[in-house]
Amino acid sequence: MAEEQKRTTHLTRDEAWVLLTRYNKDAFHLHHAETVERTMRCFARELGYGEEEDYWGIVGLLHDIDFEQWPQEHCSKSRTLLKELGVEDSINRAVASHGYGIVNDIAPEHLMEKVLFAVDELTGLLGAVVLMYPSKSAKDLNLKSVKKKFKDKKFAAGCSRDVIRRGAEQLGWSLDELIERTISAVQSFSP
Repeated sequence: MAEEQKRTTHLTRDEAWVLLTRYNKDAFHLHHAETVERTMRCFARELGYGEEEDYWGIVGLLHDIDFEQWPQEHCSKSRTLLKELGVEDSINRAVASHGYGIVNDIAPEHLMEKVLFAVDELTGLLGAVVLMYPSKSAKDLNLKSVKKKFKDKKFAAGCSRDVIRRGAEQLGWSLDELIERTISAVQSFSP
């Protein structure tokens, strides 16, 4: 392991799902949460944090716990909710850190937090690109088509290109490297 002592959680994936679905019902939001969860799990394994895969996945699953009901308080309301629910401070902080520079000043510090910051918006963009393909399959994603849509500011306008770029910078990766690695992660679990 690269940075610190192993991060663990007392929450199981099933318990985290129950918490998420207490505040989120929309199929789109639930699908996004699962996509980010699975992407985070892939990155945990790829980056040498395989022993923390459950932790990374649960952070990804819970990252937008407050968004559906409290979009104006996103990454702020989650702090209160997760604390009241007895979720570890480290998960609470990690969830809030994906709003850095957007809705709060909680900077991503741990590699896992930086990955979450980078892939949250990017997985949304990739999902929109997939919907453009006749196959509707992530297996058809490629860097060239994603970059073309990335440059089109009207396409998936809700996915901040600036956040994606900042995420790549925080990780010390080029934009192309972040996109390619995230495509690979999404393809690994997509039908």
